[in-house]
Amino acid sequence: MKYSVVVVDDHNLLSQAIGGLIEDFEQFKVLYLCNNGQELIEKLKIPKNIPNVVLMDVNMPILNGIEATEYLREHFPDVKVLALSIEEDDNTILKMLRAGAKGYLMKDVKKSELENALLEVLSKGYYHTNTVSKLLVDSLIPKETSVSSLKEREIEFIKHACTEKTYKEIADDMCLSYKTIEGYRNVLFEKLNLRNRTGLVIYAIKNKIFVP
Repeated sequence: MKYSVVVVDDHNLLSQAIGGLIEDFEQFKVLYLCNNGQELIEKLKIPKNIPNVVLMDVNMPILNGIEATEYLREHFPDVKVLALSIEEDDNTILKMLRAGAKGYLMKDVKKSELENALLEVLSKGYYHTNTVSKLLVDSLIPKETSVSSLKEREIEFIKHACTEKTYKEIADDMCLSYKTIEGYRNVLFEKLNLRNRTGLVIYAIKNKIFVP
């Protein structure tokens, strides 16, 4: 019995070409093609349309690959998703993997690697190229933002935040609105991977922005 594959891509010619390649693989068959994630979800309402593997593009109209992959992870956890895209951005790759994709391939992948990826995602549960493996490892290592990358006003805000002043008082001292100060706080929390003001103070002391 052959494993079933669904190709989800909004470029019809490319989708058909990928389907043609898969039909040449001894252990696989194409169940059907979809133009976007929403079309796939509609198809999956019929049990016979549930495939073993979905080859998922990332950028698509109506429902993109990330959203569709998240849906599959929640409602069809046994269906393996392999991303197949032209997007090389690290952030996009990580988003797809976090959404539930079991691998990420570029559309210029060799035919032999595509077949191997399909086989491995079914036998091992995932398929990661060397590039993706390194990206996953790097994403686990906390990256500390350099002080030199901070803006002058951000540093000024940090210095004020290290005092006992309220955010309202900081806003008055910096001649800014309270909403703008909240914006500085939220941006810095995200940029520096911090959760609260205490963490900001520790960062400031550690990086000699503030000397107690």
